[in-house]
Amino acid sequence: MAENTGRVVFLDRDGTINEEVHYLHKPEDLYFLPGAAEAVRMLKEAGFTLIVITNQAGVARGYYTCRDVETLHAYMNEQLRKEGGVIDAFYYCPHHPDCGIGEYKKVCHCRKPDTGMFEAAEKEFAVDKAHSYMIGDKELDIQAGHNYGVESVLVGTGYGAEHKKAAEEQGREKFYDYYAADLKAAARYIIAKESGKNIQKGNPAEGPEIQHERSILPGTSD
Repeated sequence: MAENTGRVVFLDRDGTINEEVHYLHKPEDLYFLPGAAEAVRMLKEAGFTLIVITNQAGVARGYYTCRDVETLHAYMNEQLRKEGGVIDAFYYCPHHPDCGIGEYKKVCHCRKPDTGMFEAAEKEFAVDKAHSYMIGDKELDIQAGHNYGVESVLVGTGYGAEHKKAAEEQGREKFYDYYAADLKAAARYIIAKESGKNIQKGNPAEGPEIQHERSILPGTSD
């Protein structure tokens, strides 16, 4: 098993780390969200293991292959290393229960909000759930984190702000544990909390930082 502190941050990919692109699979279409690379570096420097957990229904639909997903992830890490950070592992679900073709059309345990990808990661990395987190921009990311048993942070990038607003308009209770403007704000929250600083749980992170610029099981989450 790889050595780590047990403190893990599980990350959704599209809309959380990089811009949401319809069925992203080409390296040239990858654009990191502002502050995302810095957030990865901050979390690594704080001693967290970083693991991407991503649904990749484009594989199931035949739009691209598992090799394309893995090539994109390798490229992503090349770029993150230039900024001083790195993702320790990428886990992705290539299945879809309705729209998949061939072997990829199936009901599986790995597709978020189910927890198979988390459990696969547990076989390689120690996970202290009391000090681990899930960060994502969709309600299903938060559900997946809760199903696995870790605190879950909704970011306002990608679909996050939209999902938050929809829940509020429906009069539902907050489905997330904490809301942060973006990945950098989420990283600051987690690092501060683990450092023992007093942060009021569930409040929006300070300062708007939302901008836009340009392993089966080992990444569009529809």
